[in-house]
Amino acid sequence: MGKILVIGSSNLDLIAKMERFPKDGETIKGQTFLQAMGGKGANQAVAANKTGSNVKFVTSLGNDIYGKSILKTFNDQGINMSSSLLVDNVPTGTAMIWVDSKGENSIVIIPGANDMLTSDYIVALEDEIEKSDLIMLQMEIPYNTVQTICKIAHKKGSKVMLNVAPATKLDKSVLEAVHVLVVNETEAEVVASAKIADIGEEAVAEKLNSLGVKNVVLTMGVKGCLFKNEEKYFHIPAFEVESVDTTAAGDTFCGALAAGISNNKSWEDALRFATAAAALCVTKMGAQPAIPSEKEITEFIKENISV
Repeated sequence: MGKILVIGSSNLDLIAKMERFPKDGETIKGQTFLQAMGGKGANQAVAANKTGSNVKFVTSLGNDIYGKSILKTFNDQGINMSSSLLVDNVPTGTAMIWVDSKGENSIVIIPGANDMLTSDYIVALEDEIEKSDLIMLQMEIPYNTVQTICKIAHKKGSKVMLNVAPATKLDKSVLEAVHVLVVNETEAEVVASAKIADIGEEAVAEKLNSLGVKNVVLTMGVKGCLFKNEEKYFHIPAFEVESVDTTAAGDTFCGALAAGISNNKSWEDALRFATAAAALCVTKMGAQPAIPSEKEITEFIKENISV
């Protein structure tokens, strides 16, 4: 079983479902409300854990009822939280999520304690970074913290998988330290400073390779995903499912991909596994409650791919 170190955000998700999003100044009646644990780092840690990896999660939580509840829940799930922070006088991060009848979402994030995960704290985790098979990062923690992690990992020869969400420009030192860059179309355009509409998906992925990224994964929603490195370029189609809520689809994809990589699956098999995980995720409401297990994903692939 692969050993994955996830360093990232944790949030309390407040999810409202409605027929459509309100217009400016408009009040509408919602359909359902759900309170659940979320945050990109937390979602990816849960996804990697549920899909077959040994996960240690480093995050920063408020020393409040929500932070303590998140900490206990993750420990109960078998996720190692021993290096995570509980900080005073700062609330646990919060995400307010709207979901419409098509499953599309609109999200506002208040970082809270996530901003307390600093570079100074990360430096003390150098040994943990070195010992891990894969370090998973996202962009919901301070950028200088991401830079510090990448610098340490590069020095130690550790593999980094970076999901550039939310979309952020990256400096050369970060790009060159990344083993796997996972981006959607918007994120790819921001990092590459190029438009897919102008030069195409493969060319944008190739430009990311030229900037120093060894392996690029471009996710494209219902069109699936593509992979590009110096030796390979291929496309994995999406699975057709009825979408209920897309909130954690990208995080589920990343966590399952990390599990596949750390367990030595081929690129093709790891990406198909991740694509199936994301497809199952969107069929349920919520972030972490919707993340499927390794067994569910394996059975889904068997049922939906002709051998």
